[in-house]
Parts: sequence; structure tokens; C-alpha cells
Amino acid sequence: MNRPQADTGFNPKPGVPEEVAPGVRRLLAPNPSAMTYRGTNTYLVGDSEIAVIDPGPASDAHLEAILNAVQPGGRIGHILVTHSHLDHSPLAAALREATGAPVYAHGTATTGRSAIMAQLAAEGMLGGGEGIDHGFVCDHTMADGDIITGAGWQIEALHTPGHIGNHLCFAIGGLLFSGDHVMGWASSLVSPPDGDLTDFMASCARLQQRRWTCFLPGHGDLVHDPAERLAWLIAHRKRREADILEQLAHGAADAPSLARHIYRDTPDALLPAAERNVLAHLVDLYQRGRVRPTATLARDATFELCR
Repeated sequence: MNRPQADTGFNPKPGVPEEVAPGVRRLLAPNPSAMTYRGTNTYLVGDSEIAVIDPGPASDAHLEAILNAVQPGGRIGHILVTHSHLDHSPLAAALREATGAPVYAHGTATTGRSAIMAQLAAEGMLGGGEGIDHGFVCDHTMADGDIITGAGWQIEALHTPGHIGNHLCFAIGGLLFSGDHVMGWASSLVSPPDGDLTDFMASCARLQQRRWTCFLPGHGDLVHDPAERLAWLIAHRKRREADILEQLAHGAADAPSLARHIYRDTPDALLPAAERNVLAHLVDLYQRGRVRPTATLARDATFELCR
């Protein structure tokens, strides 16, 4: 939730393509909000045969901007979606209809869930479902390590669950289109059962195993210090975990009360998201045997330390 660095200078004009890396252009969608910052970043890879990464929200204006960004002699041949949230995936259907290009993703909104999150979702005990594109479907399912190629580019899919189970990052050499796993302005929301903090931390650790030159995130500016940003994300989550355990040392508490104590400087509009992040930590700590609910595991459960 906290910004790792000030990037208030990032304020591109929606719908205007900018070259951000060789052969890569960025288009900002017109959907700014407290959760999307300036809006969703759509990326166009290539010139003659274009791969569109994260077409964005349902927006006629953004669809027109994407189509207008295709240069003479070029065509959109692939549509790649990092994950099925309403600010990333809905426009894929309209773009497919307009261009005939197939849609590639990891699967539907429930694909990639861990076993415990699938169980908790089936029980309906944790709430969740914020911003999910429940109707999303893709033409081709991409598994971890799958590669697609086009004229002058090759893109590798990396399955990075955590923000949501079906989250993919896309790699071109040292460039990583990091979706909402690593953003350019804040840490990601992890809201169970769609989000899974245990998976999120594992995905961060996995990305640390490779040398990256730049992250191109779903929101905010380019991340030119990928190793530093990943280290910050992991440390940030560990600090939150320590804060939660410290509060629970004073007595049992639920996610909302913990969030109010821990996220003291968070605007009221973002407190519900803070509560979901705290709940994600509590579920993770429960799986690791550090805390337990005093009754049934649920979004309104009270948790205590395991002695």
C-alpha cells in the first residue's frame, strides 16, 4: 500500500503511445482511481506483428487508441493478458473482435488458485471478488515457461500467482511486463481467496532468481531497479507480518481492527484494501502455524497467536 518511491512526475496523456523500450510502446488507459493510479498501462510490442499486453478496461476510447497506434503495414496478431481484473482484461474481447487476434492468458478468474484458497472460496467464508472479470475467457492458455513469437520478438510467460491465481508476467530478455505483481507506484493488493500471500511471496522470490534490467508494470512508471524493488516488496510484507504479530501479542483481534492500528496513515478510501491485505497475512500465518482463528476461519474471524 505504501509507495516505494515518489513518481508524481508520471502523468502521461491517456491514449497517446510512448516508446518506453526498443520495440515497446505504452498506452495509458483512461481509468485513473485510488487503486489504478493514473490508469492501466497497455503495452504494444513490435511493429509489423504486434502483441498487445493488457488491453485494459472496457473503454471505446481506449480501444480506438490501441487500433490507431497500429502503424501502416502493421497488424495486431496477439493479445496477452496478465490477469483477469476489470482494469486489465475486459477490452480483450472487443480487441479480438476488431482484429481477429487470439487472446492468451493463464486461464479464467479461478485458474491457478492454491488448494487452500480453492477450498476457502468454495466455503464462501473469506469474501473477496473485488474487481474480478468473471466473464473473462481466452483462446489459448499459457502455462509457466510457454513462449510465443512474432516478427522481431519472443515473449515468455511466467506464472506469478499472488495478486490473483491466474497472474502471468511476460518476459522479453531482461524486460519484464510485471502486471500487478510489481507495480510502479505501490505494493499490490492481495485479497483472499483470489489473492494468496503465500503465493505472492514465492513469486517474488522466484523473480529474484533472474537478472532483470527493467520492469514494465501495469500501473505507474517503469521500474529501473528491479532487484531493489523486489527486495522492498519482500521486506514490506515482512514488516507488515511483524506488525500483525506484535499487535496480536497484546490480544486477539480481527483484520479490520488490526488494519486500523497498522495502517494509521492510510486514507479512509483505501482502508478496505488494507483490511484485505491484513486478512491475507493472517491466512498465510495460519497456514504456517503462527496464528489461529478463535472460531471458524472467515473474513470476520478473530485471530490469536499460537502458543
